[in-house]
Amino acid sequence: MTTWHRRPLIGLDFETTGVDPETDRIVTGSVVRFGGGLPTEGRTWLSDADGVEIPAEATAVHGVTTEAARAAGRPAGAVVAEITEALAAAVADGLPIVAMNAAFDLTMLDREARRHGVVPLVERVSPYVLDPRVLDKQVDRYRKGRRTLVDLCRHYVVTLDAAHSSEDDATAACSVTWKIANRYRWLSRMGLPELHRAQVHWAAEQARGLRDYFARTPGLEEQAPGVRLEWPVIPVSVGGEPSCPTGP
Repeated sequence: MTTWHRRPLIGLDFETTGVDPETDRIVTGSVVRFGGGLPTEGRTWLSDADGVEIPAEATAVHGVTTEAARAAGRPAGAVVAEITEALAAAVADGLPIVAMNAAFDLTMLDREARRHGVVPLVERVSPYVLDPRVLDKQVDRYRKGRRTLVDLCRHYVVTLDAAHSSEDDATAACSVTWKIANRYRWLSRMGLPELHRAQVHWAAEQARGLRDYFARTPGLEEQAPGVRLEWPVIPVSVGGEPSCPTGP
């Protein structure tokens, strides 16, 4: 039987105006098809970000200025619709979506879809999602150090030449996920439905640990209430509470 990591993976990554999916906007987005014995293919979209100013600190990360987005970016609603369509088609083909810190990217896409009158992905299909951050924390939970995508690429020996380029990040997330599955074969032997359900529980457990760490660390206590346990999409918030504490 061919395991899921021997079939194509669909990578997703966004670069954004900030780290709050409730209020920030997509600047660039990429969807890549990785693995399965075929060359990696990807498409990247540049959005006009709804005309929202891109803060200097966000530009410092991904390199896109407000002026560039307004001059060359396509209407945000069209970008969101096309990305959602691309993902829905891949899911309909039985392929999983791979996203580093999936709760950020998929929640961002969900809120942008609702903002622009696009039917959200989760109301079209039921995707199976693979999150290399969740997987890595589960298989090697006591390893010290940070676990950004750059850190995971270093640990799993994955090339990432242009970090914070959405296409390169999406590709690297797929490569890291493949490396994790190939190293920890029990993950690759799980079916996608089973592995998705397991990550729901693992992500919640990991978030509880982060929330507890914030709560007991002087100076970080105020961040604890904002840590959400839901994965891979944060439900639409009620009462204006933040959807998640940090972005990618």
